[in-house]
Amino acid sequence: MNLNQTKIGVVGATGVVGRELLSILAARGVPPSLLRVAASSEASGSTLSYGNAELILAEASANFVAGLDLVFLCAGADVAQRLAPVARAAGAIVIDNSSAFRADPRVPLWVPGVNDPAWSGESVIANPNCSAILLVRALEPLRAAFGIDSIILSTYQAVSGAGQAGLSALWSQTQARLSQSPEPPSVFPESCAFNVFSHDSEVELDSGVNGEERKIIEETRRIWGTPSLAITPTCLRVPVERAHLESIVVELGMAVSVDQVVLTLSQGGLRIRDDRARNQFPTPRLATGTDDVWVGRIRPDPAVALDGRGCTRRFALLACADQLRVGAALNAVRIAEAIIARGR
Repeated sequence: MNLNQTKIGVVGATGVVGRELLSILAARGVPPSLLRVAASSEASGSTLSYGNAELILAEASANFVAGLDLVFLCAGADVAQRLAPVARAAGAIVIDNSSAFRADPRVPLWVPGVNDPAWSGESVIANPNCSAILLVRALEPLRAAFGIDSIILSTYQAVSGAGQAGLSALWSQTQARLSQSPEPPSVFPESCAFNVFSHDSEVELDSGVNGEERKIIEETRRIWGTPSLAITPTCLRVPVERAHLESIVVELGMAVSVDQVVLTLSQGGLRIRDDRARNQFPTPRLATGTDDVWVGRIRPDPAVALDGRGCTRRFALLACADQLRVGAALNAVRIAEAIIARGR
């Protein structure tokens, strides 16, 4: 069996991740006859475009998941907690894009190509946080080759992480700013037009760590199986539509040259944009709409002296990827394809 022979359901099909997932399935040739789509009860009965076809939206329920082989949950954690057990009991594989099961040790947290042994036949799989996916995919070639002892990173996160509401807020607030018609903040606690602010997740009063930073710490450790890995993230929201960028300082397990780092990254399935002479490096505009993790500005940490061989353990780099694709929908589809390839 392959993806084109699988009966698939998509819950949350009208959201930004659901729509992106459907576009990927259409590009892979999944026929509309094998697809069911669901959204809120208010949208039930309306239609959704899929390639050249129109799909009728249903309400997410036990009847919806009956007879399906695979269910993608692209809705909130409350929907996932309600529907995942129902879909699993009906015999379906469930891939959940919400935060509902990411911390559950019984549920695999999987980035195909990074921690493939995570899945050993479980019926519910959690798709990790978008920023964690970008981080581990960008650094996995270095981790596999040299080991990683610590990471310091700043994330510059697109408004698409807050769904369609975040995108709409950016568009409307930008238009208001350009027309000199002040508009109060919505969706985010600060205006997102021409602005950069701390990520809008709740801040832990005792530690000062916000929710997004905590997800990156815990999920990265879990994906790599390194529960004590030192990770210091600072997460920011920027006026960008749909691609996240991360500024990373990584301390490797051994001293190597910058040429070794560049070669390892370039051979690790990443897209390198590292033209110092032209000052051209990864950007959200380049990454938007692509399936690549872009990496560049690869350099030794200037705070640490090179050894006699011109080597060091600490390097700085940029990584960038489309949040809706690489950080969500594409990873979910790759999980499904990996499961099917194993004969499930």
